[in-house]
Amino acid sequence: MILRADDPLAGQVVRAIKAGDVEALPGLLAAHAGLAAARIQGARGSQTVLHVVTDWPGFFPNGPAVAKLLLAAGADPNVRTEGAKGEAGETPLQYAASNDDVEVAEALVVGGAEIEARGGSIAGGTALENAIGYGCWRVARLLLQHGAKVEKLWQAAALGMTARVEKFLQEAPAPSSEEVNHAFWHACRGGYRRTAEFLFARDVDLNWIPDYAKENPLAIARSAGMDTGREALINWLRAQVDSAR
Repeated sequence: MILRADDPLAGQVVRAIKAGDVEALPGLLAAHAGLAAARIQGARGSQTVLHVVTDWPGFFPNGPAVAKLLLAAGADPNVRTEGAKGEAGETPLQYAASNDDVEVAEALVVGGAEIEARGGSIAGGTALENAIGYGCWRVARLLLQHGAKVEKLWQAAALGMTARVEKFLQEAPAPSSEEVNHAFWHACRGGYRRTAEFLFARDVDLNWIPDYAKENPLAIARSAGMDTGREALINWLRAQVDSAR
């Protein structure tokens, strides 16, 4: 089933999903065969109704229950969005990983979502790359619990996995200075002082900024809220910056 965005049925189901109306939604699904797997077509492409419950900003009322209803009614957890020219985009799990809606993400994983599916906004990466790239740490941890692969140095650093970082650094070919700086930046963004210290010993640049950001390591560490671990990192970073002047 393909519905135009201005179709009254599309409006009904989208409103029910975003309102978390678990009383009206089953009736709609029962009355319209194939609605759970329907695509909603707009000017920029199409997404499925399951993408609606995982879409930005997420955390819609009764989101996990709505996701389970749609899955039980036949929604495909691994279907992708389509661009205006039919190009494949992201799965619902990749959507959920971009807004940190961990309960909805868990419903998708339990419902059969492929954790390692690639494609989408973070350079064609996985849901884990989306989660880390957007600072969605709850979904990142959930995906790790379900066996998501940490395949890159920057990912391990962002998650504070110092032993894995060390393993990446020992592999051949050795990571470039840019890759090490990138990993250090992500360790600071994630709030992991020990991982940051470990990488700092590899001659990192305290002022290095990735091309998709504006903050240096100290600024990005300060911008993500505060807890005791992050405070320890920030104090240590300040000391390194002061000593480098």
